[in-house]
Amino acid sequence: MREAVIVSTARTPLTKAHRGEMNITSGAHMAAHAVQHAVARAGVDPAIIEDVLIGCGYPEGTTGRNIARQAALRAGLPLSVAGGTISRFCASGLHAVAHAAGRIIVDGAPALVAGGVESISQIVSRNDSSDGLDAYLLETKPELYMPMIETADIVARRYNVSRESQDQFSERSQKLTAQAQAEGRFDAEIVPFATVMRNVDKDTGEVTHVEVTATRDNCNRPGTSYEALAGLKPVRGEGHYVTAGNASQLSDGASACLLMDGAVARDNGIEPMGIFRAFAVAGCEPDEMGIGPVFAIPKLLSRAGLKVEDIDIWELNEAFASQAIYCQQRLGIDPAKLNVNGGAIAIG
Repeated sequence: MREAVIVSTARTPLTKAHRGEMNITSGAHMAAHAVQHAVARAGVDPAIIEDVLIGCGYPEGTTGRNIARQAALRAGLPLSVAGGTISRFCASGLHAVAHAAGRIIVDGAPALVAGGVESISQIVSRNDSSDGLDAYLLETKPELYMPMIETADIVARRYNVSRESQDQFSERSQKLTAQAQAEGRFDAEIVPFATVMRNVDKDTGEVTHVEVTATRDNCNRPGTSYEALAGLKPVRGEGHYVTAGNASQLSDGASACLLMDGAVARDNGIEPMGIFRAFAVAGCEPDEMGIGPVFAIPKLLSRAGLKVEDIDIWELNEAFASQAIYCQQRLGIDPAKLNVNGGAIAIG
C-alpha cells in the first residue's frame, strides 16, 4: 500500500485580525507565500506536483474565486499544477491535508501541496447578513445558523464545564504558547512575510499604510493571569460563560505542507517529516458545535487499532475553552499530552 508522507511545511506568522500586519493582505498573497516556501524547502521539481488544495473557512471575498488556484499561480508553480479549495470551517486546512493524502494513497498522485488560509480581517464582517438562509432549515433545524459563541455557552451549560475551568484552561494555553515562543519551537515553521499594513489613528481616524515584515505570531498575551481572565464579562451577558479571554483569537495567516508518495520521496532522497495515517469525521448536534472530536476520534482509533493512551501528543481545536475541555474529559486525554504548545485561544 502506498504511503503519503509530509516532507516540508511553511507558514506565515499568525497576526491579529484588523490590527495586525496582514490586515489588508490578499488571501492569494498569504497562501502563495506558504505554498512557495513549502515547495522550496522540499527541493523538489514543482512539475511533479499535481494539485494544490487549500482549506478556507470563508472562501469568499479576498479568499474566494478558488483561492487555491490563485495561490498556486502566485507561488510560481507550473501552469500544469491545478488548485482546489476545501471548506469545513475550523477543520478546512486539516481536511485539505487529509484529501491530499488520500489522492496519493488511492490515486497514485506523486505529490500535492495542502494547507489553509484565512483573512479574518477582510471577511468576517461580510457574514452578518441573514440573506439566503433556507426557510425549511430555519423551521426544522434553526441551530444550524446559531452563532458559534452561543453553541459554546450551550456546551458549557449542558456538560457542566465551569467558568473557572474555562479560564484556567485559557491561562494554560497562553502560558504554553509563550513558553513555546521563548524556546523557539515555532521558528522553523515561520517564513517572515513582507507586506503592507493599514493603520487607523484612534484619535483622528487618519488612515495610513505602512510597509511591515511579520516575523512572529503576535496574537497571544504572555502576561495573562487567571485573575484577569476571571474578571472579564461574558460576551452574551451574565449567566453565560464565553469571554474574550476563553475563546480563540481572531487572526490572519496561511500555512502549507508538501505531501509526497513515500516511494517518490525516497527516490528523490527526501527524508519525510511524518506519515499521514488516517482521517475520520463525525457529525453532532449543530448547537454543540466543537464537540465533533468526541465522536470522530473513537472512530479513527478503532480503525487504526489504537487506544487514546497510545497517542503521545494530542492537538484539539481550541475554538472555545468549553468545547476543548469537554472533548478532553470525555475522551480521557491526559492533559499533559494535550496542546503542549498552547492552542487557538493563545495563538489564533
